[in-house]
Amino acid sequence: MPGTDYDQLYRQFRWEIPARYNIGADCCDKWAAQDPNRLAILHVRADGEDRISFGWLRETSNRLANVLRAQGVSRGDRVAIFLPQAPEVAAAHIAIYKLGAIALPIAILFGPDALSYRLQNSGAKALLTNSQGLAKLAQVRDQAPELTCVLSIDGAGDGAGSFHDLLARASSDFSAVDTAADDPAMMIYTSGTTGQPKGALHGHRVLLGHMPGAELPHYPFPQKGDSYWTPADWAWAGGLLDVLLPSLHHGVPVVARKFDKFDPDEAFALMAQAGVRNAFIPPTALRMMRAAPSPRGRYDFKLRSIASGGESLGVEALEWGKAAFGMTINEFYGQTECNLVIGACAQLGMLKVGAMGKAVPGHVVAVIGPDGEPLKPGEVGQITVQRPDPVMFLQYWGKPEATRDKFIGDWMTTGDQGVMDEQGYFTFVGRDDDVITSSGFRIGPGEIEDCLIRHPAVALAAAVGKPDALRTEIVKAFIVLKKDYTASDALAAEIQGFVKTRLSGHEYPREVAFIDDMPMTTTGKVIRRLLRDKA
Repeated sequence: MPGTDYDQLYRQFRWEIPARYNIGADCCDKWAAQDPNRLAILHVRADGEDRISFGWLRETSNRLANVLRAQGVSRGDRVAIFLPQAPEVAAAHIAIYKLGAIALPIAILFGPDALSYRLQNSGAKALLTNSQGLAKLAQVRDQAPELTCVLSIDGAGDGAGSFHDLLARASSDFSAVDTAADDPAMMIYTSGTTGQPKGALHGHRVLLGHMPGAELPHYPFPQKGDSYWTPADWAWAGGLLDVLLPSLHHGVPVVARKFDKFDPDEAFALMAQAGVRNAFIPPTALRMMRAAPSPRGRYDFKLRSIASGGESLGVEALEWGKAAFGMTINEFYGQTECNLVIGACAQLGMLKVGAMGKAVPGHVVAVIGPDGEPLKPGEVGQITVQRPDPVMFLQYWGKPEATRDKFIGDWMTTGDQGVMDEQGYFTFVGRDDDVITSSGFRIGPGEIEDCLIRHPAVALAAAVGKPDALRTEIVKAFIVLKKDYTASDALAAEIQGFVKTRLSGHEYPREVAFIDDMPMTTTGKVIRRLLRDKA
């Protein structure tokens, strides 16, 4: 994206989407042909590290494509990837794209029921996993009758073939099939905070559609010496399409590290030791890092840019990022169906505290009313994206009615309430079902939660609406305390007063509940539905 300021970038941007395009060939083969020794992935393990080259990725993905083809996997078949961050995950994606099949990333944290639903709903033909995944699969294998091929990177057993043994015997020659940019490439299930998850099917063009949004928070990206890391699972759109594939597209090394459970100090140490230059850290992880001792002066960081997205970042996290890393964290916004369409970039002077940013070049974003017409600046409505757009999903798998319902005319609805100001900055108000209506006021939970975590006792917080006969709803806060604090009525009253004096009388939580753990999706978003049920 050439340009020196946002207005110029947005005005001059033009999509260049080729008619024929294959993600696998683009992210791997082009770089391997230039220099097979070029670093693609720095795999950090507990006992050392592996330097994975583009040549390794090409050979491994070619061998895997041949193995899958021999196992009966063909164009259009779904292949599930049930693994944590590892080089095999990148090779698997590339192999599946080259084969013309459809990659189905599944977070390794999912339990048997969630795994079963995705395998059954997608009709997956093959599954790539490890011993941890096999143990979960064993409980539901009979519920996935179309699953005929299972490969484990930990070796044969429990009805699985050995990933590495089979690859060792396969040919390393494979030519990527000729795919159109609109041909299906991957299917990512929505996080399912309400109802059963839906499979968002994307074409090969989705990667090119991500590039402006992936580059903007790290502008200009890439630069010499860049290397990218995220704690986000590569099974999530944020890990896969914001970090892994865009980095490989640009030939930028990706740092891979398997975390059984996110640990702030381990994250600080990893970024310093691996010399990470670019990071995508979701807001929940940032809040956990904020609760740990400050990294300032404890670690020698090489960071030049940090991005965050997935839920509202909040002023407190933004201020902490400046103090901890000496830089502004650039926020971005999108969703599984249409990702990275709004973003901020402090390097371009494109930043407004409390706002998510502006429309990313190449995307037309608006706040609309129920009639489908864009609203005036300052009016609250639904955030939408105009089609056609290369980052937009093709359809919900097997759900044509849900696909149609996603649109109002040519506007793809997000289900998120927001407001746009006269300068074009978008501010997130809340999910359609998260907005709290109290005494005639429409209250977004984000501002309350941002205020709550400013209190020294609060580690994590979520605000929901609780039905109330007098006010329609009242604000109820669910709070996870920091280790050194104990729940009490006095502390609850103190926190209520803290919010009341900093926000307003109608926004403070009239009820406070202390909980041990915050219910979250695998992508780190608070599941407010469960908290509303509890309220």
